[in-house]
Amino acid sequence: MMSRPSPVVVSMGDPAGIGPEIILKAWQSWRTAPDAGTFVALGDVAAFATTAKQQDLPPPRQLATLSDADDVMPRGLPVLDVGVSLGSDCIPGQADAAHAACIKAAIETGVRLCLDGQASALVTAPIAKSVMYAAGFSFPGHTEFLAELCAGHPVIGPRGPAMMLAGGGLRVVLVTIHEPLARALTLITPDRVDAIARLTDAALRRDFGIARPRLALAGLNPHAGEGGALGDEELTLLNPLAARLRADGIDITDAQPPDTLFHAEARAGYDAAICLYHDQGLIPVKTLDFHGGVNITLGLPIVRTSPDHGTAFNIAGQGIARADSLLAALNQATRIAACRR
Repeated sequence: MMSRPSPVVVSMGDPAGIGPEIILKAWQSWRTAPDAGTFVALGDVAAFATTAKQQDLPPPRQLATLSDADDVMPRGLPVLDVGVSLGSDCIPGQADAAHAACIKAAIETGVRLCLDGQASALVTAPIAKSVMYAAGFSFPGHTEFLAELCAGHPVIGPRGPAMMLAGGGLRVVLVTIHEPLARALTLITPDRVDAIARLTDAALRRDFGIARPRLALAGLNPHAGEGGALGDEELTLLNPLAARLRADGIDITDAQPPDTLFHAEARAGYDAAICLYHDQGLIPVKTLDFHGGVNITLGLPIVRTSPDHGTAFNIAGQGIARADSLLAALNQATRIAACRR
């Protein structure tokens, strides 16, 4: 008889945002889903208790150890308190740098539990960069912090991190992420595109169970340069690189016109699209599945996903936040963890 998988852990994100609310709402749906498994929230148990009371939900259940999670899950959200105070009262919608230490501790705890094998995957609720920066956080965002926490631990296949966005039947992987467009253009180099393509191919095999991944490469210029008339990066950089990748056994197209790459018929021809800058990949995913998009970090020794949205301070505490994206992130994390097992 196979043992039950380790639980997924979910870091609380910014407690003044919608993180605690959507985690509690996801628990409501998840606990009644057949064979969904168990997830455990990480953070300040009092923040979850306050939110549960505001939303007229069952109070969370504080765990002494992760091994109690399966028994607790049907009765209340299992929470592992990370032992770091929020540092000030948590007022919905009011960002506060005093909360940063607890937010950071929740992420660190999640990574440690995954690296130790006590948890099968980490799902991270949204954080606000401004809050973290005000408290001295030195990383551009979640992804880079996770990569640092995982440094020194072996990775099967190419090492990341790289950002995949999935939703509406589309997967995109970004060559550049949160960069001003003018700077992004300087970062789209043969080495960078090559690394992202190889990492994506390996991740589709290992994490998604796709034996022969098919990659589409988005062009940089309108109409993919139209034979050099609208820019020559496709001819001088992207297409020669794609030919080298194909020679190494990676199934990738030459650079394709981005305006015709994401309709339904085109999407049927590939398993993931390599996109060169942020909006090129994010606009089609959010158009196809605005509420259910998922951010997946490729190339880490742990499984990590997150909702594809922010802290939504503007609606925090109002009870109207949707848990769709978090539920999709939980489902995606569970599937990837199963593939890795």
